[in-house]
Amino acid sequence: MSDRNDVYEGTPMPKHIDAMDAFNALNLIVGVVRESVQVTQTESTKRERLRTYRETEVARIKASETALRDYFDRIFEERREIHRKLFASLDQALASGDVTAIQAVVGGIVEVARTSPLADIGNLNNLRQAMDDPETVFEL
Repeated sequence: MSDRNDVYEGTPMPKHIDAMDAFNALNLIVGVVRESVQVTQTESTKRERLRTYRETEVARIKASETALRDYFDRIFEERREIHRKLFASLDQALASGDVTAIQAVVGGIVEVARTSPLADIGNLNNLRQAMDDPETVFEL
């Protein structure tokens, strides 16, 4: 005799399953599989869109980085090494996807720009506030 005192509750399986019950079970399985495939496809599409968006934005950042780096190099010959280090750090942060590092490096670039002729072009405090706001979208 077993020492187990397990008690199972629930509706017992009927001894006879008719064709309608089998058909309903099949429909349930097909529906669940169809929904699962649809969810998987939807999520896969979302991931692909995000991946494409990220790649596009990184390419846009790189293009803008080149223009800004050239500008800084021409205007600030004496600061060339600082600029190179900042943009090398930005490259590393972008490659690793480290958003915190990206924000910190861009903050450093903005600080350098405050003392540049760029400071006369626009209010860099507004740029800094926009960078700190995760809802801000930058058009380059």
